[in-house]
Amino acid sequence: MRGNSGVTPDKRGTFAGLIEKLPYLRELGVTAVELMPIFQYDPNEGNYWGYMPLSFFAPHQDYATIPSAAAAASEFKTMVKALHQAGIEVILDVVYNHTTEAGFDGPTYSYRGICNSSYYLLDECMAHYRDDTGTGNVLRSAHPIVRRMIIDSLHFWVREMHVDGFRFDLASIFSRNYDGSINLEDPPIISEITSYEEFASVRHIAEAWDPVSYELGRSFPGRSWSQWDGKFRDDIRAFVKGDPGKVGDLMSLIYGSSELFPDDLDNACHPFQTINYVTSHDGFCLYDLVAYNAKHNLANGQNNNDGTDNNLSWNCGWEGDLGVPPNVMQLRKQQIKNFATILMLSNGTPMLRAGDEFMNTQGGNNNPWNQDNETTWLDWHRFEKHGDIFRFFKGIIAFRKVHPSLARSRF
Repeated sequence: MRGNSGVTPDKRGTFAGLIEKLPYLRELGVTAVELMPIFQYDPNEGNYWGYMPLSFFAPHQDYATIPSAAAAASEFKTMVKALHQAGIEVILDVVYNHTTEAGFDGPTYSYRGICNSSYYLLDECMAHYRDDTGTGNVLRSAHPIVRRMIIDSLHFWVREMHVDGFRFDLASIFSRNYDGSINLEDPPIISEITSYEEFASVRHIAEAWDPVSYELGRSFPGRSWSQWDGKFRDDIRAFVKGDPGKVGDLMSLIYGSSELFPDDLDNACHPFQTINYVTSHDGFCLYDLVAYNAKHNLANGQNNNDGTDNNLSWNCGWEGDLGVPPNVMQLRKQQIKNFATILMLSNGTPMLRAGDEFMNTQGGNNNPWNQDNETTWLDWHRFEKHGDIFRFFKGIIAFRKVHPSLARSRF
C-alpha cells in the first residue's frame, strides 16, 4: 500500500495492517473478507500471489510484522478476532490441488520425499506427474492419506484460527478418483468435507473448474457449496461493453443464474450459491477493464504470452491511463458504475476486488503473479483522486442492504 493508506509503514502488507483498515471496510459496507492464499510458501519461488503452497498448517511468515512462525500465527488470530468484532467474516482462498514441489524437475520439500505416488497423481507409466492444474503436479486427493491431511488442515483453520469459510482453488480437482479419472457423482473428499457436522456452518466456495474439467453449476459434485460464477463475470462484461444478443443473459444474471443453479425439488439450489463478480485477482482489475483493449504483461518476463487474451474489455476509445481525455474518463466512470449497479442488483452473493471501488490500476497487466511492486500494490492516491467512485460503491452496497428483495434465498 502507498499514499495515504491509513496503515503505518511497518504494518503494510501484514495481518496487523489489515486491522488498521477496518474502519474503511466498515464504511464501504463489506461483510466478509476473502484473503488470497496465506499458507506458508517459499518466498524464493517467485509466486507473489501465494498459489504455490509449502505448508497447509501455517500462515506465511512474511505476513507478520515480525517474520516468524509464532508471530504469524499470533497476528493472524488477532486479525481474525478484530474482523469478527467488526462484524466481518474471514474466508481463506485455499490451495489443496497442488504444491510448490512442481514437476519432476521441481524441488523436494516434503511430500515427494515421503511417498511420491501417494501424494501426487502420476501418469499410467508412473513416470511423470499429471499436470491437471497447470502448475506441475496435482495432489491425489482421493488417497486416504492426502484426504486426511486436507481434512486436518480445514479443522485446524476452523478450530484454532477461527476462520469462517474457504474458497477452494481449482476445486474440480477434488472430483478426481484415485486413478485420476473424473467422478461427478460422489468424490470421497467432497463427501467427507460436506458430511462433517463441524463444517455445517462453514462457508464452502468452489472455483469449479481446472484446465481439464469445467464443472460450473450443477455439474460440480458439492451440491450445497457456493461457486465463483465465471459465467456471470463473462456475461456482464460482454453486456456492459455492448456485445449484441446479451440481454437474455443479463436477465438470467439478475435472477441469480438459474440455468446453473436450478431451483427445483431435485437440486434444492439457492441463488446465494452463485458468487457474482466482475473481477478477481486473476485478470484485469475493474478500471483496466474499461481502460485497455489488450493485456500489457511484458513486465512478467514471458513476452506478453501469459495471461488470457479473452478479457471482454473495452478501453472507451483510449488505450491506457496516460493523457486520458476528460470525455473518455467520464465514460469509463459511467461504465464502472454500470458494472457496480448490475452486480449489486443481481440475486446471488456479490464479490468485489479490493481497489476496484476507487479505480486502482495494474497498468493493463492481467496476470501479475510475480509482481511484488507498484503494479499489484493498492495505490491509495487513487482513492483520494476518485472519491466519487468510492461514494458510488458505498451507496449501491447500502442500497442492496436495505432492499432484501434483491437477495432472496429462492428464485
